[in-house]
Amino acid sequence: MRLDELEFDLPPGLIAATAAEPRDSARLLVVSRSDPTRLEHRTVRDLADLLDADDLLVTNDSRVVPARFRAINPQTQGKAQGLWLNDDGTDSAGNPIWTALIKARRHRAGRVLRLLNHEGEPSPITLEFLEPSTAEPGAWRLIAKDDSDPNTKTPQMLELVGLAPLPPYILNARRDAGLDRDRADDINRYQTVYAQHAGQSLNDPAAGSVAAPTAGLHFTPGLLDRLSQAGINRASVTLHVGTGTFKTVETDDLSDHPMHAEWCSIPSQTREQTQAAKRTIAVGTTAARTLEAFAQMPSPSAGWLETDLLIQPGHPWQAVDGLLTNFHLPRSTLLALVAALFPDGIDRVQAIYAEAIRERYRFFSFGDAMLILP
Repeated sequence: MRLDELEFDLPPGLIAATAAEPRDSARLLVVSRSDPTRLEHRTVRDLADLLDADDLLVTNDSRVVPARFRAINPQTQGKAQGLWLNDDGTDSAGNPIWTALIKARRHRAGRVLRLLNHEGEPSPITLEFLEPSTAEPGAWRLIAKDDSDPNTKTPQMLELVGLAPLPPYILNARRDAGLDRDRADDINRYQTVYAQHAGQSLNDPAAGSVAAPTAGLHFTPGLLDRLSQAGINRASVTLHVGTGTFKTVETDDLSDHPMHAEWCSIPSQTREQTQAAKRTIAVGTTAARTLEAFAQMPSPSAGWLETDLLIQPGHPWQAVDGLLTNFHLPRSTLLALVAALFPDGIDRVQAIYAEAIRERYRFFSFGDAMLILP
């Protein structure tokens, strides 16, 4: 697949700065893999009327970690911001070592930043730069310390200083619209209603996501009840979303793109449900990627799988029949995954996206959705 096939022009005003309220009031563009003439304008709350009884919806129950943080340099009062990615062990005193992306004026070993709490005031948490990360390009390894309690671990630190890890395009859209970059409800709104709590350790595959599985943001408890009453079944998988999900494709040929790896897991009950289902509808590209990654394994077993599966046109779908998904960034692997669902590939997606732009659907993480039926 060529890079230029993944390009499209989006008016900046269509980037959603805030989420629809209530969640299921988001618009829904309904299309079909097998019927190129189907094109309906609905809302997400109509989902129970659009699916068949005994369809299986598969959701990603990963919980978003409050991974974004703000900081100051105590010596210069210069501001910085960053994103926690994972823990990378501890130092000799037992302090966690973070791998984090830091946006600041200068990076150097030994430099210390003090993190700010949710009110923007200095917290007892500091970060000391160690060295650039060899595992995450552009990231640093840093010692995280709590001056008030040497036993504080990363989950408690992030509860004190962490913000919802909103993508830069949402923060920029808010700035351009004259809105506050951070809102009090972001932590809850950038989280699905069915997300499962991560464990106390953030140094294992079960840690959580640093970006939301955004198709799931449209569900409410009431919508889930209506789906259940309509005989539509639900199962869950887990894929912890990393920053690589936003990485644009830079290679001329998509096959040459260095695909990011993410941890995923499928409970045995979900595997049985997908094997028995007449139609499996993945909620989001992360759920679809998880289902297809495990379907490719000769003898899938319980536990975690680190997948770098790249799905593009020509992919032999084995587990997914349909998809509920948001509208994705140009030059993204997520756009290629959506194209892989259609016999006419990216041409069909470009036509659908052109219709969404004409009808002024809202795009990206807090935007509207499309339902791709079999």
